[in-house]
Amino acid sequence: MNNKGFNWFFPIAIIALLLFFIPNFFGDNNAKSIDEDEFFKVMQSGKIQNVIIYKDTEKADVFLTQAAKTAMVKKTTETDPLSAFNMAPKADYTVKYGDLQLFLKKFDTIKEQNTAIKTTKDYGAGKSPFMDILVSALIWIAILGLFYFLLFRRMGGGGGPGGQIFSIGKSKAKLFDEKERIQVTFKDVAGLEGAKEEVQEVVDFLKNSEKYTKLGGKIPKGVLLVGPPGTGKTLLAKAVAGEAKVPFFSLSGSDFVEMFVGVGASRVRDLFAQAKAKSPAIIFIDEIDAIGRARGKNNFSGGNDERENTLNQLLTEMDGFGTDTNVIVMAATNRADILDKALMRAGRFDRSIYVDLPELHERRQIFDVHLKKIKLDGSVDREFLAKQTPGFSGADIANVCNEAALIAARNNHESVTKQDFLDAVDRIIGGLEKKNKAIKPSEKKRVAYHEAGHATISWLVEHASPLLKVTIVPRGRSLGAAWYLPEERQLTTTEQLLDEMCATLGGRAAEQVIFNNISTGALSDLETVTKRAQAMVTIYGLSPNIGNISYYDSSGQAEYSFSKPYSEETATKIDAEIKSIIENQYQRALQILADNKDKLDALANKLLEKEVIFREDLEEIFGKRAWDPELTEKPVTNTIPLKDKEEESEVQAPESPTQL
Repeated sequence: MNNKGFNWFFPIAIIALLLFFIPNFFGDNNAKSIDEDEFFKVMQSGKIQNVIIYKDTEKADVFLTQAAKTAMVKKTTETDPLSAFNMAPKADYTVKYGDLQLFLKKFDTIKEQNTAIKTTKDYGAGKSPFMDILVSALIWIAILGLFYFLLFRRMGGGGGPGGQIFSIGKSKAKLFDEKERIQVTFKDVAGLEGAKEEVQEVVDFLKNSEKYTKLGGKIPKGVLLVGPPGTGKTLLAKAVAGEAKVPFFSLSGSDFVEMFVGVGASRVRDLFAQAKAKSPAIIFIDEIDAIGRARGKNNFSGGNDERENTLNQLLTEMDGFGTDTNVIVMAATNRADILDKALMRAGRFDRSIYVDLPELHERRQIFDVHLKKIKLDGSVDREFLAKQTPGFSGADIANVCNEAALIAARNNHESVTKQDFLDAVDRIIGGLEKKNKAIKPSEKKRVAYHEAGHATISWLVEHASPLLKVTIVPRGRSLGAAWYLPEERQLTTTEQLLDEMCATLGGRAAEQVIFNNISTGALSDLETVTKRAQAMVTIYGLSPNIGNISYYDSSGQAEYSFSKPYSEETATKIDAEIKSIIENQYQRALQILADNKDKLDALANKLLEKEVIFREDLEEIFGKRAWDPELTEKPVTNTIPLKDKEEESEVQAPESPTQL
């Protein structure tokens, strides 16, 4: 029996014993009541063994013979199981007599007339009704006590019987100290050099606090890690715990949230009390936005909201630190825009470290870390892999390495090859390949021209991302896809945005040029260009007709506003400008494809023949692009264009003609 079952066994066993023994110990029974006439009839039949007469209550307990009990088919045994406890056996019947003298006289007369009757009589002390009430009360007290015990143990998080009854308000933080060391160090964190430098300084604050305080400086009270998901914020915190060699309290923001009023605030108080007792120490709160959300935003529950109480207590505890407590609070979130301003002010979270998506050299370092445990083929080049994964986070790269190992094992390879990694990138971005999916020849031809339209325009316009691969093999929800290798740039010009929009509309334009009609396959393309045109007009101020105006709200308040920051007249102009930008690029795509229809046909036919074509196939048809830099290695991968880095730094879904 494990410890959890052992803890449940005792309270249940105690209640079972109480329910069984208490009624018997006090002589309580549920015997059937009979009158005097019926009693004497049963006595004359010789079925009564003994009668216990209680003078004070005018009642008598009747006990049948063993033969009579058996004849009544009543479950019993010859040996009373309660005799070992010196308890009185239960009566079979209870008789209510009137006058005691008349009852005894009739009893003796019947026995004298029939000497075969062995019935005996005894006298017992009177039973009080109070005893029945006491027994019932004890049983209910025992049952309620059991539920009380189990309820508070469940809320308290376990432990021995009764040991955690009042621990619901205790902190759930996991403590890492010298007894439970973390193996992750800064050597295991690839890239993120700026962020590592900041958090390394935090560790130095705790190890050599006098170095800073003797000059009059104050140790920072809080460090906030901000960045997209998967960029390594929690990994950085683990590295701090492994390097600091001080007590490290780790928990999630949701650990403070409970359905009971005041529990969150109580846990905050207990957490900081434990950290102060073990000073110097670090407190790490992952996903702090669970309790740090700005007060008053989309909150209809009033001032007594439990989350607000928890946040208020956290603000109080962080502001109440002295300069010599040597306790630093670290927190991580990917939604810093919704955090309360009081939480972000100096004196609470003094430092905010942005953990961005890794650049090219950082991706190579991340690959170095994750490839250590993988048996690699000699063809694998880390620099090449880093170039094929723009916009990937550290978690995405770890997933690529793991997926490549799984693909190699599935194909019975002795080691993981370069092609396994390329297939892994394709699998993650585009989805699982579906070669057996049935497609009509007419639909397959339309898909081929759609993808050839993307490839043609991206090759013929200057600022579109270089094309790497085009396929009409179904993958995921797509019937076809085109992959590009975007340039890693910090700024994007108007010309670059327009060229990318033109290439995105090339699929629908190719359908119009070749088939003289269009299909629903351009849904994701239209979504992409519409969002990009909206950003040009309303965010970046790149529309000459609207002017240098941006309606972007970095504070996040616009999300909770029910009104637009511009008039209806301006909204009409914005709609017209967005439509004009998209239509101009669509007409431009139609013109480019009409002028190069022969090359479009050649590319589509090659795509129908081979199903997958690469960069060299386009060079054979169109020739080299004059503005492209020479590539030292021809990439064969499934990467795709990204949005402007300032707008959104994440990998988009591949262009698909069937995402309806």
